[in-house]
Amino acid sequence: MSDNKVDVKEILKRLDDLTRVLEIIAEDLAEITSALKAYISSYSGETSVSQSFKARSIDDIQRFFPQDLLGLLLFEVTDDHIIIKPRQYLGPENFARVASIVRDHLKGEYVSHGKNSHFRVSRRGS
Repeated sequence: MSDNKVDVKEILKRLDDLTRVLEIIAEDLAEITSALKAYISSYSGETSVSQSFKARSIDDIQRFFPQDLLGLLLFEVTDDHIIIKPRQYLGPENFARVASIVRDHLKGEYVSHGKNSHFRVSRRGS
């Protein structure tokens, strides 16, 4: 009978150890999840309620573009939009990259007007 009692005590001790380890893992996972959510929201352009009422600036928009594309683009501000125009012919690959960023991350659009074609992004956010 004493062997059973020792085994039960040992099992309880191991369960306590495992519970402590699981609590540490759960805390680490919660911290990682928070960090990833913050990263995703900053990358995808999501804004808090207070930020959504603040007009976006050129700097806010430029953060979404990699350096190699920034050199190919001109940015202009109007009352309601930020206009993005190519400095030169972008080619199909760079055009697709810019269009993807404007559409998917900035919720903007391409406006086709011949030589005056441009990308347009709302300053009010999405």
